[in-house]
Amino acid sequence: MFSARLRSIFSGADLRVCTAFWLFGLINNVLYVIILSAALDLVGPSVPKSVVLLADVIPSFLMKLVAPYFIHVVPYALRIILFAVISAWGMLLIALTPAYTDGGTITTKMAGVVLASLSSGAGELSFLGLTHYYGPFSLAAWGSGTGGAGLIGAGAYAIATTTVGMSVKASLLASASLPIVMLFSFFVVLPRGPLSQNRGTKILDEIPGHEEDIYDDAEPENRRLLSESHNGSTIMRTNNNTSWTTGLVQNLRRSRSLFIPYILPLFLVYVAEYLINQSVAPTLLFPLHSTPFSHFRSFYPTYATIYQLGVFISRSSLPFVRIHHLYPPSFLQCLNLLVLVLHSLYFFLPSVYVVFAIVLWEGLLGGLVYVNTFAEIGDQVPKEEREFALGATTVSDSGGIMVAGLIGLGVETWLCEWQVNRGRDWCTRL
Repeated sequence: MFSARLRSIFSGADLRVCTAFWLFGLINNVLYVIILSAALDLVGPSVPKSVVLLADVIPSFLMKLVAPYFIHVVPYALRIILFAVISAWGMLLIALTPAYTDGGTITTKMAGVVLASLSSGAGELSFLGLTHYYGPFSLAAWGSGTGGAGLIGAGAYAIATTTVGMSVKASLLASASLPIVMLFSFFVVLPRGPLSQNRGTKILDEIPGHEEDIYDDAEPENRRLLSESHNGSTIMRTNNNTSWTTGLVQNLRRSRSLFIPYILPLFLVYVAEYLINQSVAPTLLFPLHSTPFSHFRSFYPTYATIYQLGVFISRSSLPFVRIHHLYPPSFLQCLNLLVLVLHSLYFFLPSVYVVFAIVLWEGLLGGLVYVNTFAEIGDQVPKEEREFALGATTVSDSGGIMVAGLIGLGVETWLCEWQVNRGRDWCTRL
């Protein structure tokens, strides 16, 4: 019975497509995770680690903010080559710059982080746009790959620099070769038929109904328009008789119509979970004798691993679990933030294992909203606007992380000072 159910769920899935998009998600996100995992090694103990977070997020956010309005003129093949070159260049710049000794070397390393971030941001909106041509299984594979990037990236860096004994430089140099996998996935693994066919239809954009849409075949659900004012005369791609400026204005209007149903709930989830991860989690400490740990510094990486496990599970769940209402899990994530902040202040949760459960739930909610936001776009947005909508909505996660990083610059310090003033000085013993 169970095997029959699985065969039914994955009926029509193309192994090459799923493999390619899983690798796209993994490689596009794993460098981001490695950079954050190496934050202490990059800037040293005297520089706030939020500097690395913001350098890793702000360029990606800006790219996602502006690129959807022009990136469609760049062919996907050229984009993939550029992403691989820029991200590898960034990682080489980080790895080959001498270890931190002064602000100059840190600045150079941050320049490498910025390059990797730009590539990751443009890559995310491009690969999500590419799922428009390869159907819902490509989106499910992409989501699972991005979830796996958290576990694999953090785990691989920790193993390389501790268990294996590789130097930080050698580990980062090795990671600079990972973008080759992206090139292999696109040019060798991914079937080019759906994309090639669509390239032909772009030339005939002005012919109604000429574009093939794989989402419509895969999930014949009722479609709702982005707004009541939508009509067939306003399309995402401009034809030869429409100026570039007019097309830009039309796309800006489309972005406004995406804000409430898709961008805002995903934004709220990311603000809440990154405030938890970067600012609240370091203060969620318990007496060591009541925990499985022997050092206070062990709490934070354990929370991070549990969170990444939850993200991986939920981002891999799309073929099995679908949610159509995005705000309830977003509000639940905000509730997680409230509960953990209150615990940090008033210490009322009875055990660290309760915090483990909340952090796992946090990861599950975050991954669930991420993949289902883009799945809902695939289901609900008219096909002629879908590729743009998938790319434009990616601004939510980077925007949420950036806002959380800016707010969190003072939150951790405030929480720690509050605890110390009330006799809990554990946060000073990390």
